[in-house]
Amino acid sequence: MAALLPDSASRRNSVSSLTRRRRFAGFNGNQNWLHDHVKETLGLHYAMPWPNRELETARPFRRSPLYAQLREAGASFGSKMGWERPNFFAPPGESPEIRYSFGQQNWLPWSGAEHRACREGVALFDMSSFSKYIVKGADAEAVLQTVMSNDMAVPPGQTVYTAMLNERGTYESDLTVTRLAHDQYLVVTGSAQTTRDFSYIERLIPAHQRCVIVDVTGQYAVLAVMGPRSRALLQKVSRADFSNEGFPFGTSREIDLGYATVRATRLTYVGELGWELYVPVEFAVGVYETLLDAGRGLGLVNAGYYAIESLRLEKGYRAWGRELSPSVNPFEAGLSFACKLASGIPFRGREALLKLRGAVPTRRMVVITVDGARDAMLWGGEAVLRTAPDGSVRAVGALSSAAFGHTLGCPVGMVLLARTHGPADAAWIEGGRYHVDLAGELLPARVHLRAPYDPASARPKA
Repeated sequence: MAALLPDSASRRNSVSSLTRRRRFAGFNGNQNWLHDHVKETLGLHYAMPWPNRELETARPFRRSPLYAQLREAGASFGSKMGWERPNFFAPPGESPEIRYSFGQQNWLPWSGAEHRACREGVALFDMSSFSKYIVKGADAEAVLQTVMSNDMAVPPGQTVYTAMLNERGTYESDLTVTRLAHDQYLVVTGSAQTTRDFSYIERLIPAHQRCVIVDVTGQYAVLAVMGPRSRALLQKVSRADFSNEGFPFGTSREIDLGYATVRATRLTYVGELGWELYVPVEFAVGVYETLLDAGRGLGLVNAGYYAIESLRLEKGYRAWGRELSPSVNPFEAGLSFACKLASGIPFRGREALLKLRGAVPTRRMVVITVDGARDAMLWGGEAVLRTAPDGSVRAVGALSSAAFGHTLGCPVGMVLLARTHGPADAAWIEGGRYHVDLAGELLPARVHLRAPYDPASARPKA
């Protein structure tokens, strides 16, 4: 037994080290940062748990190259994985602070203006906190085909939305992958899971295959230009062809933008025409200034993550950690289109999904709106009740995300509806009446099997 102890301890240390590598970045171990940050965390233990409460100590921490410009523009910053990210922009003369409450907070009309600018004109989002990796090598395609659920054998210059699944066929992450060359890919995932996703991919690269993954998050700023006037804006600052024919949805290529050369990828997480611009950090300020100058005549506005939240929920776009998690599979999430099940190409989680294919799941992700409740505010976590045709009432889920939908004019959220017995098919979903329990008040709600805003998704491809 004594002889086994060193090996057991070694295994425990190895597991502990792996856990740290998946959960924390190196900067999380800085003793000065921990000293100030932990004191606040402990002090909040019995404090009021306000919705969207932001920690205040050891900040500002990780800063985008545009931090100073955005602060000057009135940004109120939140923190994710240490990054300072603009949540909203206060208008001139107003303080960019959050006045916490469980109802509608002070920033809601300001974020609403950003939301409407994106829907009707053009908005600029600093999304530099995106996690970014280069996966490179002669076997890069083969490795990613195994790790990712969608097909990675695409031409250079094409971007693919995909999932990373576990052996149970449930989510480990969702992300986008752009093929840059025959032996090189750009993998982009959320801010919070930089360490986690990097570790997941790295551990699945076989030792004998010629493939490496490198974290390049800090090397590129990301500016998202979104809205029906985004094409007009970019045409003013670049010689590139931004037409549908010249730059189709899902395309990625290098373009000139002012004096800089950047990578433009035609995607959207807000449901509008738009491009994500991947900008080397040394060009970020210049590109930002060029866009602002050119956008004055087009009504360009800075916009933050609170607007992104309300925009994406109106479109029913899922988010990792809320709608997507290791307890949800692509059939339940309504995202099985991003799985190459028909191809015959093996990938992690494929066998589990094949067993589920063809059966209607007992849970289904849907969008829910509280029509007419213009003064209400939902934050996520509220219970959803279903009244059956026989009058019986049952809790069928809780909102995974929620916001005020400024285009819809009411609160909007998403919920994984669960049926106790039988499939959660369209007939069962549409056969019930729904209420959202907001602090004991039952608000009549409507469930949508398709996005309540632009259900045909015509606008991003206009």
